[in-house]
Amino acid sequence: MIAHIAVAVSLALLAPASPTGTAVLPAVQAGLPTAQAGLPTAQADTLLLPGISVKYQEKAGDPVRLSSYGLGTKSTYLRTRTGNAFARQPALSEAAVSPDAATVAGVPKSYRAGYDSLLLTDRASGQTRRVRTVKKPLAASYISWSRDSKRVALTVEQKAGGNWRTVGFTVVDVVAGTARTVRPAGLDGGADFGWSPGGDLVARFGDGLRTYRASDGATLRTFVGVGPPTGPEDAYSPSGSRLTTWCPARFTQQLCVVNPATGKIASRVAVSPPMLFGWWDESHVIAVMPHQSVYRLSVLDLTSKVTRVLADIPSQTWKANLWLTFHRG
Repeated sequence: MIAHIAVAVSLALLAPASPTGTAVLPAVQAGLPTAQAGLPTAQADTLLLPGISVKYQEKAGDPVRLSSYGLGTKSTYLRTRTGNAFARQPALSEAAVSPDAATVAGVPKSYRAGYDSLLLTDRASGQTRRVRTVKKPLAASYISWSRDSKRVALTVEQKAGGNWRTVGFTVVDVVAGTARTVRPAGLDGGADFGWSPGGDLVARFGDGLRTYRASDGATLRTFVGVGPPTGPEDAYSPSGSRLTTWCPARFTQQLCVVNPATGKIASRVAVSPPMLFGWWDESHVIAVMPHQSVYRLSVLDLTSKVTRVLADIPSQTWKANLWLTFHRG
């Protein structure tokens, strides 16, 4: 869930409160913008992001486009199908566009008939389908799209002793409109599930990570001592040949690059971003970096050099659990 992944302002992946879910997708269905279109400048379009006091700088030819954002589970904004406007989705705690840009997956803010659910909206027709996921008191959130746009993985949590702990995952088949929940044995309570490029699920496991078979949760491989995968966006590079993790405590560096083929740390980057929002391209990541009294959403190369600033983020906005998702292509 978004609160789970956005609240961290340290490199540890913590597990805070989770949303529960149900509703409709009115703004997505209608395609009605609630913000101004982007204002062109000499070098970039300035996208005005309503509700968070942020101006995002986007250029033609960028490898990724900002597609949704929000503050924890309280507010969610989705980019309209065309143009630079963002519409608030008051019934959703999170939303993410599929890699092929055809579908929006949204987690509602409340249960319906005792069940959490996932809403799938066809962007061309505006039609929305509701897929039941888990039964209360479980909650399924933190949307992760498979790279082929055919499946969505959700992290399943249950509250115990006032804290949410991960107990499994749900995989939604987008074409069939069905959901299957799996509860692997020995799961790390702080795990968040995302897809590997090959279609397996990957999540934190102790001081490293573990890959699971999506169909039944069987353990496929465990990477020991490499640190947990970064998040919330895809920790794998576009080619799949690199994987970012938060370096284990034995290193002074806090961002590591792992070779998925060998399961070994290939390099360490001397930088301490509070959060990573995936890869910009094969050799750059999208990082939140402290800067004076604010934060900056930056493009960072693997030598720790900031090559571009995408947005200045006011401190109060970042501390309100800002999250962002990006669409490639």
